[in-house]
Amino acid sequence: MFNTPYLADADRYASMQYRRCGRSGLLLPAICFGVWQHFSHSDDYSKCRAMILRAFDRGVTHFDAANNYGGGDAEEILGRILREDLARYRDEILVSTKAGYTMWPGPYGDWGSRKYLLASLDQSLKRLGLDYVDIFYSHRPDPGTPLEETMGALASAVQSGKALYAGISNYPPDQTEQAAGILRAMGVPCLVNQSRYSMFHRIPEEGLIAKLDELGIGFVAFQPLAQGLLTNRYIDGIPTESRVATGKGSLKREQLNDATLTRLRALNEIAKDRRQSLAQLALAWALRDERVTSVLIGASSVAQLENSLDTLAAGPLSDGEIDRIEQVLS
Repeated sequence: MFNTPYLADADRYASMQYRRCGRSGLLLPAICFGVWQHFSHSDDYSKCRAMILRAFDRGVTHFDAANNYGGGDAEEILGRILREDLARYRDEILVSTKAGYTMWPGPYGDWGSRKYLLASLDQSLKRLGLDYVDIFYSHRPDPGTPLEETMGALASAVQSGKALYAGISNYPPDQTEQAAGILRAMGVPCLVNQSRYSMFHRIPEEGLIAKLDELGIGFVAFQPLAQGLLTNRYIDGIPTESRVATGKGSLKREQLNDATLTRLRALNEIAKDRRQSLAQLALAWALRDERVTSVLIGASSVAQLENSLDTLAAGPLSDGEIDRIEQVLS
């Protein structure tokens, strides 16, 4: 326990931008915070707590988790912070979680069956210490389960009061449209699709973003920094303590080839002209399209978090800056 009770910054909503999530009544912060990495029981709890509280002090109201992050550790850590520090602010906070990847052994601990999704949600609520989550996602499409069953489980989660909204993650355009139609028929609109999107991964531009706009569904972009590639960290080589050097992350050495490094350095020059870091430029780029509701960031320190949140201070990219970036990426 911490001796000094946490009190949120009175000006926490002054600088954050909020965007409407599709055609819903819900506003999401332009930058939201995820606990995918650096939130396990082997990490320093005080750092985890400091990042969550600083994010909230700066207007981040959406905290994103999943059942399998840290094998459940991330939800437990976030739940402790919610209970010990943020309980009085629960109605100002959006908590999302997901189920769809392997969580426990046997035939009922993976994918998208009704059995798995609803059991997982109950487990997540216990770890988070909450009566409900704000958004419950199907984390990935399940080729072996009828889409009607998976969406039916999401609808049941909302109708039971254990979730306020239903979302999907990693669903391509055609399955997004099918899923949205099934949910709509059940009286539970699909709120949001969370998918990977960055300067180095632009597949959502090949139909997904347009489809979400057509359907009135929000879009949360995860990995907007390409797992740390779109930062200043690797411009001058691979630091010995980095996740790439130690082999602990999903970013691999072979991704840091000469062509990629040339692009990173050129993008960094554009960032310097804007008096931004490369990471801030990458986030501003992802947010250049108003159809992108939020970018989902992680952090390993408060300083790294602050750097990402400072993105919004420089204002949106100009048409000329976007053209320069396109020339680098082409």
